Amino acid sequence: MSFHKSDSRTPLAPTEYTKIPTVAAGYGENEKPGKGGKGGQPKFIRSDMADVPVQQAAGSTLPLVITRKKGGDDSEDGNYNPFEHRKVEHPTSDLETFVHLLKGSLGSGILAMPMAFSHAGLWFGLVATFLVGTLCTYCVHILVKCAHILCRRRKIPMMGFADVAEQAFLDGPPSLNRWSRFIRFMVNTFLVIDLLGCCCIYLVFVATNVEQVVRVYMETELSIRVWIMIVTAPLIFMCLVRNLKFLTPFSMIANILMFVGIVITFIYMFSDLPAPAERPGIVSVTEWPLFFGTVIFALEGIGVVMSLENDMKNPTHFIGCPSVLNLGMGLVIALYTLVGFFGFLKYGPETQASITLNLPLEDKLAQSVKLMIAIAIFFTFTLQFYVPVSILWKGLEHKIRPERQNISEYAMRVGLVLLCGGIAVALPNLGPFISLIGAVCLSTLGMIVPAVIELAVYHEDPGFGRFKWRLWKNSGLILFGVVGFVAGTYVSIIEFHAEFSGGH
Repeated sequence: MSFHKSDSRTPLAPTEYTKIPTVAAGYGENEKPGKGGKGGQPKFIRSDMADVPVQQAAGSTLPLVITRKKGGDDSEDGNYNPFEHRKVEHPTSDLETFVHLLKGSLGSGILAMPMAFSHAGLWFGLVATFLVGTLCTYCVHILVKCAHILCRRRKIPMMGFADVAEQAFLDGPPSLNRWSRFIRFMVNTFLVIDLLGCCCIYLVFVATNVEQVVRVYMETELSIRVWIMIVTAPLIFMCLVRNLKFLTPFSMIANILMFVGIVITFIYMFSDLPAPAERPGIVSVTEWPLFFGTVIFALEGIGVVMSLENDMKNPTHFIGCPSVLNLGMGLVIALYTLVGFFGFLKYGPETQASITLNLPLEDKLAQSVKLMIAIAIFFTFTLQFYVPVSILWKGLEHKIRPERQNISEYAMRVGLVLLCGGIAVALPNLGPFISLIGAVCLSTLGMIVPAVIELAVYHEDPGFGRFKWRLWKNSGLILFGVVGFVAGTYVSIIEFHAEFSGGH
C-alpha cells in the first residue's frame, strides 16, 4: 500500500524479529501414502529459513516449504487441530495482530485515494470504495478459511499463500492436480511482480516530490527521469544490506516521518472545503478501471495475511465475526474512504496522483511535508525490496556453487535495483503505474486466486451447496477479477501511450 499497497502489499517495520517455523510434511522411510491408511500420516520436520520476520513475509510464500507425495489421507480428521501443533517462538496476541494488520494495510497508498475518486466521482467513489474494500476482505476470509481446512486434511500446522494454492490443486479435481506446481509458481511470480512494481512506484513518488521542492530553489530544472536516476543511485548500495536488523533504524525513521507528514497533509486537506455540489458525483464509465486499479492497489493486503495468521496465538480469532480481520480492514476502508472523499472534494479536477503533490509549492510547511514523506518512502524501499529478493534467491540459491553464492546474490540485488530504476525512468507517470500494478497483480492474487482455491477445496466435500451457490459466487468473483485485470491494464496502457505520444 502504498506507494505502498502496503503499500502487501507494504512491508512493515521490522521492530520484532519473529521467525516463522518452516515445516516440511514428509513420510517415513517405510510409510507409503494411501487413502485412509496410516501411511498417509505426514510427519513434521523443522527446517531452516532466512531471518524474515512475520511482518516481512509477504504472503508467507517464504515461511513454509512443503514437499508431498501423491496421495495421502484426504479426509478431515476432527481430532487434529493444526493450531496446537504450531511452534511459534513469539506468538502474537489479537491486539498485536490487529496493529500489524493496520501497519501492513495503511501506507502511502492512502495518498493516492483522492486520485482514485477523481476517476469515479465523489458519490460513486464513496460507495464503490466500500464495496471493493468489502470484496477484498471477503476474499481474504476465503483464503484463510481454505487454509484452515487444508491444514486439517493434510495434518500440516501452517501454510503460506503459495502453499494453500498448491495444496488446493492437489486436493481438487484430478484435472487440477498436474497444475499444482504451476499455481504455486504463479502466486510467487505475481507477488514478486507486485512487490517490485511497488518499488518502481516508490522511485517515481520520491523523485516527483523532491523535484517539486527543488524546482522552487533551482533556476535550472531537471527532468523527472533524471531525478529518478539520482534517487536510484544510493539505493544500489543500501539494498546490498542483507540483514533486516541493520534496516530497523531506517524503518523507525520512515514510520515517524510518514505519520507526521500525513497528519500535516490532513490539515491542508480539511481547510476551506468547497460544497460537494461543486464536484461530479459520478464520472464516465471509461475512467472506472483506473479507479478500480488504484483502490485495489491501496487496499489489497492479501500478501501479508497468511504470515500474520500463522503467527497468532489464537488463529481462529483472525476470521469470523467479529474478528481481527474484520475490525482491522473495516478501519482501513473507513480511513481510505475518508481521505479519498475529502481529498477529491478539496482539489477536484486538479487532484494529482499523490495528494502531497497538491500542497502549495511556496509554502515552507508544505515543502517539509513533501520531503518528509519522500524520505519515508525512500527508506521503505529497502524493506519492500527485501521480500522479492528473498523469494527469488530461495529459488536460485541451490543452483549456484557455494563459493559463488555471495557474489551472485549481490549481483542479483544490484540488477534488480537497476531494473526498478529503468522501469521507473521509462514509465514516470505515477497514476497509470499504480493502476497497472493493482489491476495486473492484485486483482489476480486478491480475487481470482482465492475464488479458484475455494472451488478446488469445496469441489467434493462439502460440495458447492444448494443450487451450487459456491460455484456461482466464485464464478462471479473470478469474472469481476478478470474484468478488472483486462480493463485496468488496457486503460493504464492507453494512459501511458497518450503520455509518450504527447497527448496526455
